[in-house]
Amino acid sequence: MTDTAIKVENLSKQYIIGRHADKGDGLRHVIQNALTGPLRWAGNGFRRDPRTYEEFWALDDISFEVGVGEVIGIIGRNGAGKSTLLKVLSRITEQTKGRITLRGRMASLLEVGTGFHPELTGRENIYLNGAVLGMTRVEIKRKFDEIVEFAEVAKFLDTPVKRYSSGMYVRLAFAVAAHLEPEILVVDEVLAVGDMDFQRKCLGKMDEVSKQGRTVLFVSHNMATIARLCDRSIMLKKGQLLLDGPTDDVISEYLAEGARESAIPLYERADRLGNGKARLTHVEMLDEHGRSVDHLASGHALRLRVHYRWEGDDAPPPAEMYAVVSRDETVQFVMSSSMSTGEPIQLQREGCVDMVLPSIPLASGLFALEICLASPNLNETFDAVGNAMFFEVVDGDFFGSGKVRPNEHWKNPGVLVPHTCESQGAAQTTPVDDTGHRRQAS
Repeated sequence: MTDTAIKVENLSKQYIIGRHADKGDGLRHVIQNALTGPLRWAGNGFRRDPRTYEEFWALDDISFEVGVGEVIGIIGRNGAGKSTLLKVLSRITEQTKGRITLRGRMASLLEVGTGFHPELTGRENIYLNGAVLGMTRVEIKRKFDEIVEFAEVAKFLDTPVKRYSSGMYVRLAFAVAAHLEPEILVVDEVLAVGDMDFQRKCLGKMDEVSKQGRTVLFVSHNMATIARLCDRSIMLKKGQLLLDGPTDDVISEYLAEGARESAIPLYERADRLGNGKARLTHVEMLDEHGRSVDHLASGHALRLRVHYRWEGDDAPPPAEMYAVVSRDETVQFVMSSSMSTGEPIQLQREGCVDMVLPSIPLASGLFALEICLASPNLNETFDAVGNAMFFEVVDGDFFGSGKVRPNEHWKNPGVLVPHTCESQGAAQTTPVDDTGHRRQAS
């Protein structure tokens, strides 16, 4: 046990979801339910009435161990139980069954706002969080300047954190969690709130923390980040531990799982978001000749045809359709009907939208497509499906030079960009004076 930082045994977490047996929600129904509720409760043997309550197991009999100094990635689709697991480990919520054994102090960064008192200043919250972690005031003071410098909030240190932007909040929260020397650091996807420079700082700090022998649990949808930080990962699905092993193997299974889901007809997919006013029914990839294909070469024209059906009672409104192309859960580029034309599209009762790329700007690999149909201002999602389609890109003559990229040199180059290279003699620099203006040649 001396080399084990976290031990989870048969962990389960149950939630009770309330539901109405009928649709009555007027005053008469409220009074009736209040009067008859205790009688129904007693008549049901003091058990919840299955007509009005539903059991939901967010975690179901999970067991694993994490060694001291390990960096573990936790991956899974939305609703897999990742955040619930971290909340139970962090003692934010109590498990229904099972046992958790922790060795050392734990610091958690799960969502914006967790662990901070909004009325207190940044300075006060640093000391408060340190005290919660069991640190003395002297220990906190020793780390104080380093925390403030990392978070870049010195100017607002004596301002109540309720006035902070979400980015400032996350910067300070992460700085506190990472610098107050917990033996276990738990980080959820919240880092996505910060800008790219800060995300890089955070990843570097977590790398540093792990090399100091401290344990890190990291949840992310960015597979490239998981692969960089974690040698071992855990995959959750519908509250169950599906796989625990080397990160490369777990990521491969995670992506394969997504590919298997995409094999289900799009109109039958249950893992969708939105208010249901529209339904994406089919998506196909066409080449420049209009033929349906499942792979294309870099540089070739691509037409994505997305079929939909309006299911709302009202008339179909103007809308925006956008498609997100990703690889290993990392976004490569986004296509949008309004960005390309400047205008929303007018939906029909049933129809399709074509998104055309004159030249595929991708190197070879397997790519996933997420489709969303929403209102023009994006504040109402009609329907959205992740992994709506997987397609393959093979190497092609993207640059029109008669050559394809050498695989042995560029393994994951991402998006290809049109460019030219020019060879010239030694460049002549023009001298400038003290004011920055070019000096005239004599």
